Amino acid sequence: MLEIKVKKLHPKAIVPGYMTEHAAGMDLCTVIEAPFVLQPGERTLLPTGLAMEIPPGFEGQVRPRSGLALKKGLALVNSPGTIDADYRGEIGIIVINHGGEPVEFLPGDRIAQLIIAPVTRAVLVEAEELNDSQRSSGGFGHTGVNHK
Repeated sequence: MLEIKVKKLHPKAIVPGYMTEHAAGMDLCTVIEAPFVLQPGERTLLPTGLAMEIPPGFEGQVRPRSGLALKKGLALVNSPGTIDADYRGEIGIIVINHGGEPVEFLPGDRIAQLIIAPVTRAVLVEAEELNDSQRSSGGFGHTGVNHK
């Protein structure tokens, strides 16, 4: 098990944990002081009150919670967000309300999930030609829309 140091920057911050035995992500909670309403089409940065020391070779991926996406139309603007191993500042969650109704956030609400994942670094090599593939340069929707 990988050990990661977590620092509470706010006394009411909640250290994330896995909610079930096989969960891939840990829920991140907001540490707002009072209820906050996000109107349809609006976005905001919600604080977590946490900072982390993620070890080199790993990253934190901040992803949306599927229940909030389905039930309220909430998404993360930069999903997945990345927490680099050398970042030590407060983790903030940029949420957007794609739903048709205002969404209220309460102090301590679970707003996103955190996945700790290995990072593979690459060396990019400029080339005059690329090997061909079956897909080649087929772009968005090139295989069609219907499932047959």
